[in-house]
Amino acid sequence: MLRNMFKKTYTVLDSKYKTPDKAEEPNIPAGLWKKCNKCSQPVYAEDVRSNFYVCPKCSGYFRLHAFQRIEMTADPGTFMEWDKEIEFQNPLDFPGYEKKVAATQEKTGLSEAIITGLCEIGGQKAVLGVMDARFIMSSMGRAVGEKITRAVEEATRQKLPVVLFACSGGARMQEGIVSLMQMAKTSAALKRHHEAGQLYISVLTDPTTGGVTASFAMLGDVILAEPGALIGFAGPRVIEQTIGQKLPEGFQRSEFLLEHGFIDKIVPRNEMKETLSRIIRFHNPDTQKDFYVDNQPTAEEEGGKKKHFRLKKNKRSAWDTVLLSRRGDRPVASDYIHEIFDDFMEFSGDRYYKDDGAIVGGIATFHGMPVTVIGQEKGKNTKDNIKRNFGMPSPEGYRKALRLMKQAEAFHRPVVCFVDTPGAFCGLEAEERGQGEAIARNLFEMAGLTVPVLSIVIGEGGSGGALAMAVGNEVWMMENAIYSILSPEGFASILYKDSKKASDAARVMKITAKDLLDLFLIERIIPEEEPVTGENISVVAEEMDKAMGEFFIKYLAMSKEELVNQRYERFRRM
Repeated sequence: MLRNMFKKTYTVLDSKYKTPDKAEEPNIPAGLWKKCNKCSQPVYAEDVRSNFYVCPKCSGYFRLHAFQRIEMTADPGTFMEWDKEIEFQNPLDFPGYEKKVAATQEKTGLSEAIITGLCEIGGQKAVLGVMDARFIMSSMGRAVGEKITRAVEEATRQKLPVVLFACSGGARMQEGIVSLMQMAKTSAALKRHHEAGQLYISVLTDPTTGGVTASFAMLGDVILAEPGALIGFAGPRVIEQTIGQKLPEGFQRSEFLLEHGFIDKIVPRNEMKETLSRIIRFHNPDTQKDFYVDNQPTAEEEGGKKKHFRLKKNKRSAWDTVLLSRRGDRPVASDYIHEIFDDFMEFSGDRYYKDDGAIVGGIATFHGMPVTVIGQEKGKNTKDNIKRNFGMPSPEGYRKALRLMKQAEAFHRPVVCFVDTPGAFCGLEAEERGQGEAIARNLFEMAGLTVPVLSIVIGEGGSGGALAMAVGNEVWMMENAIYSILSPEGFASILYKDSKKASDAARVMKITAKDLLDLFLIERIIPEEEPVTGENISVVAEEMDKAMGEFFIKYLAMSKEELVNQRYERFRRM
């Protein structure tokens, strides 16, 4: 009787709802789901693919295989691979290295850690190289260095731009000093490519470290980065172990490098192809020729008299002009840039220390012709003024401006500078970083630029801080702008020992546009029928547009030597 008390029995309920055997579990196809390494959440693989391999839940970036990157970047069917098979070498006879490479080749289907070749991006031919982190963390050994060098050399021969996507743990330890030499080899090839006047775009992805960072990755004429990418020379763990400190959040990420002036732009993955296409288009040498041919004056225009604006007589004092030049509703440099030019793409950083918000600059088009535009930028509200340092550039701002000018010279682009600053920043940190040297260097280098340079004073032109962007073939001024050795307040404090006499100082300093035109220190006044504001800027921009067209036609016809000599003689007579 007791024996049956603990006997297992089954009810109808048990048999109806009992758990099925494992063999009866639904079959989920492999690869249907992916795990995001950033948020650790499972995500539908197809959603990831359709979203450019960006997590739809946290926007974290998945690392791409080389051919996935090529598919996103090159026009369909245009990529032709170069050096698919490259000789393997074990220069140190490192134990197990040959087996490791062979196993990685079999697993990835790649011969090495980079794929190079010829393609089209937005219909424009380019040489493309893409590193693949699956191959020994895309470390750079001899084979990688050789493939990059061959690709750059071929690009130089064919006069083509180069686009390299970096993703690397650095030098390949198994190849020792031979790996180290690839840093110099790739850099030397890029130097020749640069001297041949060809464009190199470097794109930094997660991670880019070590010898790759310290060579070809940071040598781009334009350096782009994906959001949140780890970029640095020494790895975070190495730094923490060396200094014995915890690194701050965001250290060595793309955003950190942008803030510190080492990259031009952070570009989301879904915008990368279009951005690359635009940059390559900006560097097409034929666009300048087309502009010059299409805008030649007709015989009727040549025979007629040029119309020059005559300033209407007004009773405005010099001090009134000073106040107008400082008005909070007066348009700033970026307003003129967006009003006059098309396709403006801003670039950041001085490549040494920081990006300075008081200087904006980049590439744009003027009636289809690429130009480099740079402006000293004031803010429009308190928050923006703090970001822009009230339009007072630091040394890194002037170095950024000069970097963009030298880039323009390398690719034969005219330069347009908008001057609007109360003066260079005179803080402690500016002196520590060499404010005087930065301004002097701009004067020195601008004097020898072999492309047309136009500078326009649109507000305040304060002292050497303004002059550092006004060594042009011509200098123009807005009717209600000023250009002076220092502020009237500073002038009055020094010479009259009383800053309250600023209005008297303004009168004797000869700082208005009419004063400087009479002194032959500027070439043109841009009229303001009414003081320019955001409401009527289009009228002023139209006048600037016409005047710029005349300027470019005149100076594009000059040789490099004639441009430099004209600029020299302009200042020599002063």
